[in-house]
Amino acid sequence: MSRKTVTDIKDMKQKGQPIVMVTAYDYPLSRLAQEGGADILLVGDSLGNVVLGYEATTSVDMDDMVRACAAVCRAPGEAHIVCDMPFLSFQISPEEALRNAGRLIRKGGAQSVKMEGGKHLVPTVKKLVENGIPVMGHIGLTPQSVHQLGGYRVQGRSLAEAEELVEDALALQEAGIYSLVLEAVPWQLAQAITERLEIPTIGIGAGPRCDGQVLVIHDLIGLSFGKPAKFVKRYANVGEDIRQAVAAFGADIREGRYPEPAHQYNLSAETWAALQKALEEK
Repeated sequence: MSRKTVTDIKDMKQKGQPIVMVTAYDYPLSRLAQEGGADILLVGDSLGNVVLGYEATTSVDMDDMVRACAAVCRAPGEAHIVCDMPFLSFQISPEEALRNAGRLIRKGGAQSVKMEGGKHLVPTVKKLVENGIPVMGHIGLTPQSVHQLGGYRVQGRSLAEAEELVEDALALQEAGIYSLVLEAVPWQLAQAITERLEIPTIGIGAGPRCDGQVLVIHDLIGLSFGKPAKFVKRYANVGEDIRQAVAAFGADIREGRYPEPAHQYNLSAETWAALQKALEEK
Protein backbone atom coordinates (compact mmCIF):
# COMPACT_ATOMS: atom_id res chain seq x y z
CA MET A 1 0.00 0.00 0.00
CA SER A 2 1.67 3.22 -1.16
CA ARG A 3 1.22 6.61 0.45
CA LYS A 4 0.03 9.71 -1.35
CA THR A 5 2.88 11.77 -2.73
CA VAL A 6 3.28 15.53 -3.03
CA THR A 7 2.31 15.13 -6.69
CA ASP A 8 -0.92 13.42 -5.64
CA ILE A 9 -1.66 16.28 -3.25
CA LYS A 10 -1.04 18.93 -5.91
CA ASP A 11 -3.18 17.00 -8.38
CA MET A 12 -6.09 17.10 -5.94
CA LYS A 13 -6.30 20.87 -6.38
CA GLN A 14 -6.30 20.57 -10.14
CA LYS A 15 -9.08 17.97 -9.97
CA GLY A 16 -11.13 19.99 -7.48
CA GLN A 17 -10.88 17.28 -4.82
CA PRO A 18 -11.03 18.70 -1.25
CA ILE A 19 -8.02 17.72 0.86
CA VAL A 20 -8.62 16.24 4.32
CA MET A 21 -5.77 16.73 6.80
CA VAL A 22 -5.65 15.98 10.53
CA THR A 23 -2.86 15.87 13.06
CA ALA A 24 -1.52 12.63 14.50
CA TYR A 25 1.15 12.02 17.11
CA ASP A 26 1.11 8.26 17.75
CA TYR A 27 0.34 4.87 16.21
CA PRO A 28 -3.31 4.46 17.31
CA LEU A 29 -4.52 7.86 16.13
CA SER A 30 -2.49 7.54 12.93
CA ARG A 31 -4.09 4.21 12.14
CA LEU A 32 -7.62 5.35 12.99
CA ALA A 33 -7.30 8.63 11.07
CA GLN A 34 -6.13 6.78 7.97
CA GLU A 35 -8.91 4.24 8.29
CA GLY A 36 -11.24 7.25 8.47
CA GLY A 37 -9.97 8.48 5.11
CA ALA A 38 -7.53 11.31 5.89
CA ASP A 39 -5.46 12.36 2.87
CA ILE A 40 -2.63 13.93 4.91
CA LEU A 41 -1.45 13.34 8.45
CA LEU A 42 0.39 16.25 10.04
CA VAL A 43 2.76 15.30 12.83
CA GLY A 44 2.36 18.74 14.32
CA ASP A 45 4.42 20.44 16.99
CA SER A 46 0.99 20.98 18.55
CA LEU A 47 1.83 17.69 20.24
CA GLY A 48 3.49 19.94 22.82
CA ASN A 49 0.11 21.34 23.81
CA VAL A 50 -2.22 18.36 23.42
CA VAL A 51 0.07 15.44 24.30
CA LEU A 52 3.06 16.67 26.31
CA GLY A 53 1.28 19.31 28.39
CA TYR A 54 3.41 22.30 27.41
CA GLU A 55 1.89 25.77 27.27
CA ALA A 56 3.41 26.54 23.87
CA THR A 57 4.80 24.70 20.87
CA THR A 58 8.16 26.42 21.39
CA SER A 59 9.01 23.82 24.07
CA VAL A 60 8.98 20.97 21.53
CA ASP A 61 12.36 19.79 20.21
CA MET A 62 13.65 17.59 17.41
CA ASP A 63 13.76 14.45 19.56
CA ASP A 64 10.04 14.88 20.35
CA MET A 65 9.19 15.25 16.66
CA VAL A 66 11.31 12.34 15.46
CA ARG A 67 9.76 9.93 18.00
CA ALA A 68 6.22 11.05 17.23
CA CYS A 69 6.76 10.94 13.48
CA ALA A 70 8.23 7.44 13.59
CA ALA A 71 5.21 6.20 15.58
CA VAL A 72 2.78 7.77 13.11
CA CYS A 73 4.60 6.27 10.15
CA ARG A 74 4.41 2.75 11.60
CA ALA A 75 0.65 2.69 11.15
CA PRO A 76 -0.46 1.24 7.81
CA GLY A 77 -2.32 3.48 5.41
CA GLU A 78 -2.21 5.66 2.34
CA ALA A 79 -2.08 9.14 3.87
CA HIS A 80 0.81 11.45 3.06
CA ILE A 81 2.79 12.15 6.24
CA VAL A 82 4.23 15.62 6.80
CA CYS A 83 6.13 16.56 9.95
CA ASP A 84 6.48 19.98 11.56
CA MET A 85 9.95 21.37 11.97
CA PRO A 86 10.01 22.56 15.59
CA PHE A 87 11.11 25.92 16.95
CA LEU A 88 14.76 26.80 16.18
CA SER A 89 15.26 23.70 14.01
CA PHE A 90 15.15 25.76 10.79
CA GLN A 91 15.51 29.43 11.76
CA ILE A 92 19.26 29.45 12.43
CA SER A 93 20.43 28.77 8.86
CA PRO A 94 19.39 26.92 5.70
CA GLU A 95 22.18 24.41 6.35
CA GLU A 96 20.90 23.68 9.87
CA ALA A 97 17.38 23.37 8.50
CA LEU A 98 18.57 20.86 5.91
CA ARG A 99 20.24 18.70 8.56
CA ASN A 100 17.17 18.69 10.77
CA ALA A 101 14.75 18.10 7.90
CA GLY A 102 16.91 15.22 6.77
CA ARG A 103 16.64 13.71 10.23
CA LEU A 104 12.84 13.88 10.10
CA ILE A 105 12.93 12.11 6.75
CA ARG A 106 15.57 9.48 7.61
CA LYS A 107 14.78 8.77 11.27
CA GLY A 108 11.17 9.87 11.51
CA GLY A 109 10.02 8.48 8.18
CA ALA A 110 8.25 11.69 7.07
CA GLN A 111 7.61 12.27 3.38
CA SER A 112 7.77 16.05 3.71
CA VAL A 113 8.26 18.76 6.32
CA LYS A 114 6.34 21.89 7.28
CA MET A 115 7.84 25.23 8.26
CA GLU A 116 6.14 28.33 9.67
CA GLY A 117 6.96 31.71 8.18
CA GLY A 118 6.77 33.99 5.17
CA LYS A 119 9.12 35.23 2.47
CA HIS A 120 12.11 35.41 4.81
CA LEU A 121 12.13 31.59 4.57
CA VAL A 122 12.63 31.56 0.80
CA PRO A 123 16.38 30.68 0.98
CA THR A 124 15.64 27.87 3.44
CA VAL A 125 12.79 26.45 1.37
CA LYS A 126 14.99 26.50 -1.74
CA LYS A 127 17.80 24.74 0.14
CA LEU A 128 15.53 21.89 1.20
CA VAL A 129 13.71 21.52 -2.12
CA GLU A 130 16.98 21.54 -4.08
CA ASN A 131 18.12 18.65 -1.89
CA GLY A 132 15.00 16.56 -2.45
CA ILE A 133 12.97 17.42 0.64
CA PRO A 134 9.39 18.57 -0.10
CA VAL A 135 8.20 21.52 1.99
CA MET A 136 4.72 22.57 3.11
CA GLY A 137 4.46 26.26 4.02
CA HIS A 138 2.47 27.83 6.86
CA ILE A 139 1.49 31.50 7.13
CA GLY A 140 -1.06 33.59 8.99
CA LEU A 141 -1.13 32.69 12.66
CA THR A 142 2.14 30.86 13.22
CA PRO A 143 2.16 29.45 16.78
CA GLN A 144 5.97 29.36 17.03
CA SER A 145 5.90 33.17 16.69
CA VAL A 146 2.97 33.70 19.06
CA HIS A 147 4.98 35.97 21.38
CA GLN A 148 6.01 38.22 18.51
CA LEU A 149 2.47 38.24 17.11
CA GLY A 150 1.02 39.36 20.43
CA GLY A 151 -0.94 36.19 21.15
CA TYR A 152 -3.24 33.83 19.31
CA ARG A 153 -5.11 36.36 17.18
CA VAL A 154 -6.45 36.52 13.66
CA GLN A 155 -3.89 37.70 11.10
CA GLY A 156 -4.34 39.72 7.91
CA ARG A 157 -7.26 41.93 8.93
CA SER A 158 -5.62 45.18 7.90
CA LEU A 159 -4.83 45.99 4.27
CA ALA A 160 -1.09 46.05 4.94
CA GLU A 161 -1.16 42.67 6.72
CA ALA A 162 -3.33 41.13 4.01
CA GLU A 163 -1.05 42.34 1.21
CA GLU A 164 1.98 41.02 3.04
CA LEU A 165 0.43 37.57 3.43
CA VAL A 166 -0.37 37.46 -0.29
CA GLU A 167 3.27 38.36 -1.00
CA ASP A 168 4.43 35.67 1.41
CA ALA A 169 2.27 33.03 -0.29
CA LEU A 170 3.50 33.88 -3.77
CA ALA A 171 7.14 34.01 -2.67
CA LEU A 172 6.93 30.62 -0.95
CA GLN A 173 5.28 29.09 -4.01
CA GLU A 174 8.06 30.46 -6.18
CA ALA A 175 10.60 28.99 -3.76
CA GLY A 176 9.12 25.53 -4.29
CA ILE A 177 6.62 24.62 -1.55
CA TYR A 178 4.03 22.03 -2.63
CA SER A 179 1.18 23.29 -0.43
CA LEU A 180 0.43 26.05 2.04
CA VAL A 181 -1.38 26.11 5.39
CA LEU A 182 -3.37 29.29 6.07
CA GLU A 183 -4.16 29.67 9.77
CA ALA A 184 -6.55 32.14 11.39
CA VAL A 185 -7.05 34.56 8.51
CA PRO A 186 -10.29 36.10 7.18
CA TRP A 187 -11.98 33.83 4.65
CA GLN A 188 -11.91 36.48 1.92
CA LEU A 189 -8.12 36.72 2.19
CA ALA A 190 -7.79 32.93 2.17
CA GLN A 191 -9.92 32.80 -0.98
CA ALA A 192 -7.80 35.47 -2.66
CA ILE A 193 -4.60 33.59 -1.87
CA THR A 194 -6.07 30.24 -2.96
CA GLU A 195 -7.15 31.68 -6.31
CA ARG A 196 -3.68 33.10 -6.96
CA LEU A 197 -1.75 29.93 -6.18
CA GLU A 198 -1.21 26.90 -8.35
CA ILE A 199 -0.47 24.78 -5.28
CA PRO A 200 -3.13 23.69 -2.76
CA THR A 201 -4.02 25.74 0.30
CA ILE A 202 -5.13 24.03 3.49
CA GLY A 203 -7.09 26.14 5.93
CA ILE A 204 -7.44 26.11 9.68
CA GLY A 205 -9.66 28.96 10.74
CA ALA A 206 -9.45 30.30 7.18
CA GLY A 207 -12.95 29.68 5.88
CA PRO A 208 -14.38 27.31 3.25
CA ARG A 209 -12.61 28.54 0.10
CA CYS A 210 -9.28 26.79 0.69
CA ASP A 211 -8.42 23.59 -1.21
CA GLY A 212 -8.49 21.58 2.02
CA GLN A 213 -8.99 21.79 5.76
CA VAL A 214 -7.03 20.66 8.81
CA LEU A 215 -7.85 20.33 12.49
CA VAL A 216 -5.91 19.12 15.52
CA ILE A 217 -7.33 15.64 16.00
CA HIS A 218 -7.68 16.08 19.76
CA ASP A 219 -9.94 19.08 19.13
CA LEU A 220 -11.89 17.20 16.47
CA ILE A 221 -12.65 14.20 18.73
CA GLY A 222 -13.13 16.06 22.01
CA LEU A 223 -9.92 14.94 23.67
CA SER A 224 -8.62 18.42 24.46
CA PHE A 225 -9.22 20.70 27.43
CA GLY A 226 -10.41 24.26 27.73
CA LYS A 227 -12.52 26.29 25.36
CA PRO A 228 -11.85 25.37 21.73
CA ALA A 229 -11.01 27.98 19.11
CA LYS A 230 -13.88 29.49 17.12
CA PHE A 231 -13.03 27.45 14.03
CA VAL A 232 -13.11 24.07 15.80
CA LYS A 233 -16.02 21.72 15.18
CA ARG A 234 -16.14 18.66 17.43
CA TYR A 235 -17.25 15.42 15.84
CA ALA A 236 -16.99 13.21 18.94
CA ASN A 237 -16.61 13.47 22.71
CA VAL A 238 -13.91 10.92 23.37
CA GLY A 239 -12.70 12.72 26.49
CA GLU A 240 -16.02 12.20 28.24
CA ASP A 241 -16.14 8.57 27.08
CA ILE A 242 -12.74 7.97 28.67
CA ARG A 243 -13.75 9.74 31.87
CA GLN A 244 -16.90 7.64 32.20
CA ALA A 245 -15.08 4.40 31.32
CA VAL A 246 -12.45 4.92 34.05
CA ALA A 247 -15.15 5.86 36.58
CA ALA A 248 -17.13 2.69 35.73
CA PHE A 249 -13.95 0.61 36.02
CA GLY A 250 -13.25 2.09 39.43
CA ALA A 251 -16.80 1.46 40.62
CA ASP A 252 -16.66 -2.18 39.53
CA ILE A 253 -13.40 -2.69 41.42
CA ARG A 254 -14.66 -1.03 44.59
CA GLU A 255 -17.92 -3.00 44.51
CA GLY A 256 -16.25 -6.32 43.72
CA ARG A 257 -17.79 -6.67 40.27
CA TYR A 258 -14.45 -6.89 38.45
CA PRO A 259 -12.82 -9.19 37.53
CA GLU A 260 -15.68 -11.62 36.82
CA PRO A 261 -15.14 -15.33 36.05
CA ALA A 262 -15.04 -14.52 32.33
CA HIS A 263 -11.93 -12.42 32.95
CA GLN A 264 -10.00 -15.04 34.93
CA TYR A 265 -7.56 -17.84 34.04
CA ASN A 266 -8.06 -21.28 35.63
CA LEU A 267 -5.89 -24.20 36.65
CA SER A 268 -7.26 -27.63 35.89
CA ALA A 269 -8.83 -29.39 38.88
CA GLU A 270 -6.01 -31.94 38.84
CA THR A 271 -3.27 -29.28 38.84
CA TRP A 272 -5.04 -27.24 41.54
CA ALA A 273 -5.37 -30.29 43.81
CA ALA A 274 -1.71 -31.18 43.28
CA LEU A 275 -0.63 -27.62 44.03
CA GLN A 276 -2.68 -27.50 47.23
CA LYS A 277 -1.13 -30.80 48.38
CA ALA A 278 2.37 -29.56 47.58
CA LEU A 279 1.79 -26.35 49.53
CA GLU A 280 0.45 -28.23 52.52
CA GLU A 281 3.56 -30.41 52.64
CA LYS A 282 5.90 -27.40 52.77
